Amino acid sequence: MPLSRSVPLSVLDLAIITNGSTATAALRETLDLATQTERLGYHRFWLAEHHNMPGVASSAPAVLIGQVAAVTSTMRVGSGGVMLPNHPPLVVAEQFGMLEALYPGRIDLGLGRAPGTDPRTAQALRRSASPLSADDFPEQLGELVRYFDEPVPGEPEPPVRAVPAAGNRPPVWLLGSSGYSARLAGMLGLPFAFAHHFSAENTLPALRLYRDNFRPSAELDRPYAMVCASVIAADTDEHARWLAGPGGLSFLRLRGGRPGLFPTAQEAADYPYSALEREFVEARFASQIIGGPETVAAGLEKLLAETMADELMVTSMVPGHAERLRSFELVAKIAA
Repeated sequence: MPLSRSVPLSVLDLAIITNGSTATAALRETLDLATQTERLGYHRFWLAEHHNMPGVASSAPAVLIGQVAAVTSTMRVGSGGVMLPNHPPLVVAEQFGMLEALYPGRIDLGLGRAPGTDPRTAQALRRSASPLSADDFPEQLGELVRYFDEPVPGEPEPPVRAVPAAGNRPPVWLLGSSGYSARLAGMLGLPFAFAHHFSAENTLPALRLYRDNFRPSAELDRPYAMVCASVIAADTDEHARWLAGPGGLSFLRLRGGRPGLFPTAQEAADYPYSALEREFVEARFASQIIGGPETVAAGLEKLLAETMADELMVTSMVPGHAERLRSFELVAKIAA
């Protein structure tokens, strides 16, 4: 059941560490996933930034991006995203200027304004007890972008230079799960990626804000919106629901302040859910696309029709590397 509208298809990966496995194995599986999804025709491969989460190994996207870019050749590789409040803009500019210099034309710099972690860990990252307000993000973003500017002949050179960032600026994306970054991305004329996979209720309002506020820029002459969805595809609806169980249990534990290793499918099936917990998990599943090929095709078709997305990014939180690869393979066939 091919989709009626063809859009680029991309990957968001978190390098999940399943119970009984290790971070080393998870990172090696991420590298293999990148090579396999490139073979399947996926357009870009992004790594998320999370901290203090035992089941997520992608705590340093810039490091992992370099490794993924080294084992691929055509796919774009980037951050989904770098949480800018956690880092000095100078350091981000140096890291991504270096990545762009090493892999010219293949790097994306996706930026978010959330910490991607709990308040105590955010404090450890920033070395400050005072949180940044939303008003600080545009200032940080402006500082970061200026580091990529090349010196203008006849004008004084800046006192601080990000080497080798000048002249090696990758495309900058803003990421969001609400309206703030959507509006800002539109006003700045930047591409926008929305986190439908954990904020589905805000997807359509945010995309509307982005498009309504869009102003053409040197980067874009029209809006470009990518929607990231949680998709778990298997050969049957029943098996896909089985594979989705660990993601539901993992999210339940995270929201309860008990993050841990990513559960196995059997562990999720055996968990004694209370009625309230079951309701929470089912609500989580309602915003995901889970099923066999026909079910997934219908879900993707509906999502593209509602959002009019220019690109679709897929994240598939599935335990077991072979099962995860199979999910991406089925999605690629549907979207071909």
